[in-house]
Amino acid sequence: MTCYMYGQEQRYVTVKKSYDVMGGEFDITVISEDEELGYIYIQEALAEVLRIEKLISSWDADSETSLINKNAGIKPVTVSWELYKLIERSILLSEITNGAFDITFTPLNHIWKLDGTLQTMPSSAAVKETKSKVGYKNIILNSKDQSVFLNKKGMRISFGGIGKGFAADKAKALLVSNDVKAGIINIDGDITTWGTKATGEKWLIGVVNPDQKGGIASWIPILESSVATTGGDGNYIMSGNKKYTHIIDPRSGYPSTGINSVSVFAKSAETSDALATSVFVMGLDAGLALINQLGDTEVIIVDSANKMYKSNGVLLD
Repeated sequence: MTCYMYGQEQRYVTVKKSYDVMGGEFDITVISEDEELGYIYIQEALAEVLRIEKLISSWDADSETSLINKNAGIKPVTVSWELYKLIERSILLSEITNGAFDITFTPLNHIWKLDGTLQTMPSSAAVKETKSKVGYKNIILNSKDQSVFLNKKGMRISFGGIGKGFAADKAKALLVSNDVKAGIINIDGDITTWGTKATGEKWLIGVVNPDQKGGIASWIPILESSVATTGGDGNYIMSGNKKYTHIIDPRSGYPSTGINSVSVFAKSAETSDALATSVFVMGLDAGLALINQLGDTEVIIVDSANKMYKSNGVLLD
């Protein structure tokens, strides 16, 4: 879709495209001097997202991530500096969130098949045995040879709680380096922006009012910032009167409960993505306490009773 707008000094073009990548939808809007150049910028951003997907995918047998997983408990694997630093930042986030965020949670997905195929709850013994393969402290990094070692056999890492935000940031950085005036990138709910609309207006993100069945409670301006939303309304199971979401708590080995959605506003999409997952796992009180301690970071939480809570810096109408 292309829209023509007039600025104070020259005409700018708004160019939009959508693609299916990283298991979700990639929507991108750029503000450019002309339509043809705008589409070139979008293709460059798409190529960057696909490059990141190739790097971090645990489904691609040839990726660096898969190589790390194949050598779990066997030997360290030398990786690119880009992936090494992503894993390093992931470990830091694990420490900040007391383990609520953990890229080694992957083995738990094999016993909690929350895609509609799970017939019975896993036994406590199965959860305990699988959980023994989970734990970010078992990721051994060596900066001298840029290697990553998972020190237990059966360990796996994946970037489901941070990878899309990372890709959005990388695509944004590429376009900013190419002097693209402004834009907004949305990879399956992980959103990052820069600049303003062609009219000079700020990019706006709608906050859903849970009491209005999808109605917008307020519009929040996003200026040189990012937002990510983690929701539990997708795949889940019911046991008794308890709803188990598809987001696993790596500390307990069981799915998270008590929250319907978390939206985190931060400078980078990567941070927003990871913290949204973390707060969902941590729960309402601990999640709010964490965000209120962090600078330039805010959160909106909707609990399982559809009641909305927000951190200290969020101002809604």
